[in-house]
Amino acid sequence: MKLVLAADHGGFELKNQLAAALTAAGHEVTDLGTNEPASVDYPDYAHRAAKAILDGTHERGILVCGSGVGMSLAANRHPGIRAVVCSDTYTARLSREHNDANILALGQRVVGPGLAKDIVDAWLGAKFEGGRHSKRVEKIELPKYK
Repeated sequence: MKLVLAADHGGFELKNQLAAALTAAGHEVTDLGTNEPASVDYPDYAHRAAKAILDGTHERGILVCGSGVGMSLAANRHPGIRAVVCSDTYTARLSREHNDANILALGQRVVGPGLAKDIVDAWLGAKFEGGRHSKRVEKIELPKYK
């Protein structure tokens, strides 16, 4: 799978660990940075990743910051992006099966590398179920509620 990864300084280490694991597992990974632990602004990286999905060059994205929250908020500003913060495998799996989430946000200060890899595996392994969930996902976009 073609994935885009990005992090701010709060998620730099975990992003690097995930990138190595995903590459070893055979995924094509594009790392949008940050590439050093110096302080940076998370929205810059979340927006870059969202655009890489929306332009069709990547299937899904993984964002990492201290909690995952800031990254998900910034990414979700883009119509067509469904970013979810997960800190357990159950939520990660359901976010794909029921919500067709296309970005996974993780918090380096919330989950350790072992759990993060399990969450990523659950998220990547799950498929959108469609059916009754399709109309709900369609309703996420605000223009239908004007």
